[in-house]
Amino acid sequence: MKSVINFFKNCQLQFKLINAFILMGLIVFFVAFLGWQGTLNLSDELNEISVVRLPSILGLKKIDQGIRNVYFGNFSLLNSHFGNREKQAIIEQIKIDTDLIKTGFSDYEFLPRTVKEDQLWQEFKLRFNQWEKQQQNLINLYYEFEKMGILSPDRTQLNLWKKGQQNSPEMEKARQAALLLSQLHIQARSINQPLFYATATSLEKVIQENQKIAESAKINADKTINSSKSWSVLGMIFGPGIALILGIILSIAIARPISQSLKGLVNTVVNSSTEIAATVEEQERIVALQAASVNQTTTTMDELGRTSRQAAEQAEASSQIAKKVLNLSHDGANAVSKTLSGMTILEAKVSEIARQIITLNEQAQQINSISNLVGDIANQTNMLALNASIEAVRAGEQGLGFNVVALEIRKLADETRESAQKINTLIEQIRQGVKGTVVAAEDGKHTVQQNLKMVEETTAIFSKVTSAIDQVSLSSQQIYLTSQQQVLAIEAVITAMNSINNGAQQTVIGISQTKSETQQLKNAAHHLKVLGVG
Repeated sequence: MKSVINFFKNCQLQFKLINAFILMGLIVFFVAFLGWQGTLNLSDELNEISVVRLPSILGLKKIDQGIRNVYFGNFSLLNSHFGNREKQAIIEQIKIDTDLIKTGFSDYEFLPRTVKEDQLWQEFKLRFNQWEKQQQNLINLYYEFEKMGILSPDRTQLNLWKKGQQNSPEMEKARQAALLLSQLHIQARSINQPLFYATATSLEKVIQENQKIAESAKINADKTINSSKSWSVLGMIFGPGIALILGIILSIAIARPISQSLKGLVNTVVNSSTEIAATVEEQERIVALQAASVNQTTTTMDELGRTSRQAAEQAEASSQIAKKVLNLSHDGANAVSKTLSGMTILEAKVSEIARQIITLNEQAQQINSISNLVGDIANQTNMLALNASIEAVRAGEQGLGFNVVALEIRKLADETRESAQKINTLIEQIRQGVKGTVVAAEDGKHTVQQNLKMVEETTAIFSKVTSAIDQVSLSSQQIYLTSQQQVLAIEAVITAMNSINNGAQQTVIGISQTKSETQQLKNAAHHLKVLGVG
């Protein structure tokens, strides 16, 4: 005890306080760590019991109950005292128990298992699959037996024997039913029953392993609870004693040096507080003058900021108008450009029309030549037909038929000549119309070329206007940006002046508080001195 007290006495005050709090913190940490460790272990054990083992045991119990119900249901099916209605109810119950087994599998399969538990589970699944397969065979045999419609084959055979129907079809059917019933008994007792006991025994091992693990977790949880209780009791007993001992050590090692040090400090505080009070009064007066100047400067900067914002807004409006004019100029230039493109296309189309009209004129001339040729051929054909008609007249009755043909040829030649003359008339009219169209096309082409030149000149003028308006827009934007920068700069200055103004006001308030606190410090030092500390 004395060595600890001497150690604290020889250390600095800060080091003493730090070590004292570290020691108390270590004690509290140790006790809290033990409690946390016990709680964590207890939580793990309870989780093992409630989240893993209890659901596992419940799922396994469902499987066990379902298997046992199905097993006893099989023997109920073989009971000859039950009618069709009772056996149908037994079949439905077997289906319900089968669903219960599936539910138990679903509940248990997804839970964590230990290595040994998983090994036992795999052995059970192997035996269960064998039993399930034989159980399905038994059900199938029962369905075949049920189709026979004979619930008691032995009694049926006896009745038929008494009636003397040993070789009747009914006797053969009764024998087959007896054979199926015998197979059912063999399947139930010799095959299904041993597999049932093996499956139930294997499942019981899995359940016992789960119960064993749960019991182990319960024992560990009880140990953890007892250990936590013991450490809690020790903490309640020794904690206050250690705190009392540390309090005595700290009071001896810290309080006495502090009391001795305060004696010299009190006189210093009394003298210094008087000088500080005088200095604070002078600073209060100076800061008040500075605050008034800063307030006046802030008002002036606010007025300047307002006028700068108005100038910026006007510059922005001018910039927007210039942008609108520039957009309109661009739209006009685009429209003129589109007109120029249209005029160029129109010129090309007019030239193409003129070329096609000339071609049409040439083709009309060719048609005229062909029509003249057809007229000449018609005239020659008419002359030949006339000669043929004359020769037919000379031939007498033998030439009458040929005379008729010659007359028809002359008529056809006359009609051809008249058609050729009409075609020549139409072609002449087409040629006259084509000549007028050629003249109109040439005039349209000339007019389009003149309009094209005018549009090109308009495009050049719009380009110059657009360039000039673009320069105006750039200048307006530059003016707006400059004004905006000035507004931002003035707002920054206003913000800074407001900050300075607020700082000056806070400084005045702080100096006033310092003055008041200095007075309180002076009064406290005076009271300490009165109490005999100094």
